[in-house]
Amino acid sequence: METDDFTTRLRRDRLVAIVRGRDAEASLRTVLTLAEEGIRLIEVSLNTADALTVISRSVNAVDPSIAIGVGTVVSADDARRAQEAGATWIVTPALGGGFEEAVARHVPVLAGALTPSEAVAASAGGASAVKLFPASLGGPAYLRALRDPFPDLPFVPVGGVDARAAAEYFEAGAVAVGVGSPLAGDAPHGGDLAALRQRARDFLSVCRTEAGT
Repeated sequence: METDDFTTRLRRDRLVAIVRGRDAEASLRTVLTLAEEGIRLIEVSLNTADALTVISRSVNAVDPSIAIGVGTVVSADDARRAQEAGATWIVTPALGGGFEEAVARHVPVLAGALTPSEAVAASAGGASAVKLFPASLGGPAYLRALRDPFPDLPFVPVGGVDARAAAEYFEAGAVAVGVGSPLAGDAPHGGDLAALRQRARDFLSVCRTEAGT
């Protein structure tokens, strides 16, 4: 995936679903369920049990319109292994070796940053978008403050984003939100897939409403 394509997809879909589970098979089922519900940007964290296998199987199982990414990419080796597993985009918790390797490999990267200096460094270093993390530290008001000096930076708040907060972040200028446990719940650990489907629909409703669709 090209960097511009990824940024366009963030702006269009507005939701990055984050899967992080203790059970590999349950994590795979979670990815497939999210895809079935219409979520098209799904991140599998490297903290997931047997993460690379889950990523590879997910890439082979979902429709090509679903873009599988890899999260918690910290080192250059993490970035290499993520791409080899079939991920088409990468998410980092911070700037560092994983970010630099992803950029060098021309893989779109959602780069973790919190401060103004980190956000500028991420953009200058080749990030497709800035993952505002942990967003819960400052909330929508902090994003709004960052947008004043950096109105053109694409920010994606991640960390403690529930459906209500998602709407508030969109109002503050986020291009998309990244959502982990408030969406996935216990599904990646073997929990209720029916409840997961309902949460997915709730989040998609918020994203579509804020997008005006």
